[in-house]
Amino acid sequence: MEHTMENTTLGAMLARSAERWGSKCALQFGPTQLSYEELDRSVARLAGGLAGLGVEAGDRVALLLPNCPQFPLSYLAAVRLGATVVPINVLLTAREMQHILTDSRPRALITTSALPGIAEHLAALGSAIDHIVLSGNSPVDGTHSFEAMVQTAEHIDPASRAEPDDVAAIVYTSGTTGVPKGAMLSHHNLLCNSAACAEMIQVSEQDHFLCVLPLFHSFAATVCMILPLLIGATTTLMPRFAAMDVLRTMAREGITVFAGVPAMYAVMLGVRSQEQFDLSHVRMCVSGGAPLPVAVLEGFTKRYAVTLLEGYGPTEASPVVSVNPYDGVQKPGSVGLPLPGVAVNIVDDDGAELPTGEVGEILVRGDNVMQGYYQRPDDTAETVRDGWLYTGDMGRLDEDGYLYILGRKKDLIIVGGMNVYPGEVEAVLLEHPAVAEAAVVGASGSLRGEEVVAFVVLQEGCTATGQQLIELCGSALAKFKVPRHIAFVDQLPRSGTGKVLKSELRSMVAQRRARP
Repeated sequence: MEHTMENTTLGAMLARSAERWGSKCALQFGPTQLSYEELDRSVARLAGGLAGLGVEAGDRVALLLPNCPQFPLSYLAAVRLGATVVPINVLLTAREMQHILTDSRPRALITTSALPGIAEHLAALGSAIDHIVLSGNSPVDGTHSFEAMVQTAEHIDPASRAEPDDVAAIVYTSGTTGVPKGAMLSHHNLLCNSAACAEMIQVSEQDHFLCVLPLFHSFAATVCMILPLLIGATTTLMPRFAAMDVLRTMAREGITVFAGVPAMYAVMLGVRSQEQFDLSHVRMCVSGGAPLPVAVLEGFTKRYAVTLLEGYGPTEASPVVSVNPYDGVQKPGSVGLPLPGVAVNIVDDDGAELPTGEVGEILVRGDNVMQGYYQRPDDTAETVRDGWLYTGDMGRLDEDGYLYILGRKKDLIIVGGMNVYPGEVEAVLLEHPAVAEAAVVGASGSLRGEEVVAFVVLQEGCTATGQQLIELCGSALAKFKVPRHIAFVDQLPRSGTGKVLKSELRSMVAQRRARP
């Protein structure tokens, strides 16, 4: 199906979908179902309620919400006004939230009394926000009722307040490299990315998505919220990931599309249960957010007899850049082909294009590339040059145009003047049947410069020695790439969106070496 995204806004998209698919279920959350018409009506009234608080085009509206109907309602209501959504990770501390709120200065914050500790959070954050809109049965002094707005406020026309190039969302990066920066994504960015994804993975109104990825993350917002609404599909929302609950829901609801991060697939692969899960409806699962170990991909595909497509994309690209095609060659270990309308280039440190197969920094160009970082012109100028997004990720393209990721540029390890890409070493470690997870970092070492250090999580009930793993690497890699040290840990430190925090691993190495 073709989806023309020229001169379209998210509000106009929803209105068009409501007109076309009316009584069809758009969102499901437990026993609650919202049709396309009901969703559009509720969004129009909530937009009216926000307008009544003084929210105008260009203002920011922060969302502190788990996966629940209030999230898409709030997101779509804010952008209908021409305002900009600022989604906040619900796992952050009040101090971490304070940075985002101080940076974005929202006119309003929408949240729910169902969040643990929300009263304490609001007490800490309240002075930074003009208006707090609260959903739920536990009113807090000085807040406005979400439910009252949805029931009684005046409708706001979807076409009246926003333009396609207006910033629809400011999504703060996870901050693994320092202070989080707000990537500004326009209506056009998000709709073009959703339409290109729909074409690449061949989804339609017949599909039923399961969204357990947090909607505050760009992967979920695009692939599990905007994309299904664009094509007339149904989305079932789940508030948190629990492997058995996800598998049961997929079987019970006849889910056809599931998107997750690699850690979710690893956990579902490791489920020990006599229960049988009928996943025959599932047409595809999509993985993103972090590298997917080939062993997990192959194991999950074999166990559950479903297609698992790995993709790639940073927040700054709205976020999807590439994915293995649904109807085409799928290459394990690759993150697939660039989406329609998206160009990928591999360059050296001087910005010169590299030949096929050579490793360099991944550059991305297309309608999905962000407008820039909010109030950070210098960072924007460094990251987006001549229309190309410099991702900071290292990778290579094969002869068929498939992209392979080898890690972050900042994670590059230099041993005796030779480049070592962590992803290459991690892939070999994961070939060992006892290894569940592996993360490789560089540590300042001898005269040779850095040393390769590997952190390894073993499969439950399995054993392996550091020497065995070093010998495995030695059989597959050049000597300078082989880890000098193997550290066995119970778990790897991760961000709220599942990315391994290599900065913490490097700190752990430094602390161990600093001990007398």
